[in-house]
Amino acid sequence: MFFLADFDVIRPDFGLLFWTSIIFILFWLLIGKFAFKPIAEALKKRENDIQSALDEAKNAKLEMANLKSENEALLAQAREERAAIIKEAKEAKNAMINEAREKAKEEASRITSSAMLEIENQKKAAITEVKNQVGGMAVEIAEKILKRELSGGDAQSSYVSSLVDEINLN
Repeated sequence: MFFLADFDVIRPDFGLLFWTSIIFILFWLLIGKFAFKPIAEALKKRENDIQSALDEAKNAKLEMANLKSENEALLAQAREERAAIIKEAKEAKNAMINEAREKAKEEASRITSSAMLEIENQKKAAITEVKNQVGGMAVEIAEKILKRELSGGDAQSSYVSSLVDEINLN
């Protein structure tokens, strides 16, 4: 007990100070080797992981911006192609309509010409028929007049009048 009675906290002796320093240095070296280095390495690894995640996020952001601009370019190209297709379709529609109109005009002209030719033929046939009938009647009248003339003058006039009345009735 003698050892404890001589102990003073305020004034430590050299042996206590020496052994405390040696134990502290050994403890510091052991903790440094087995605790501080792994903790420092873990912190460094974590810092590297965070930095790489930030870099990847930055790259992803740049890639998304590039994809967005590519998408906008593709959209603009698709709009241009759509406009060109619509324009082509309108032109084709107008060409078809104009072609159909021209064909209809040609067909109408052909039908009109055909109808006019048919009317002209019918008119000529009707005129020919009328001339034939008039000629036939004139021959009949002349024949009858000649028969009457040979028989007498007053009788011939009354006969011509009756023939004219007869022709008017037909």
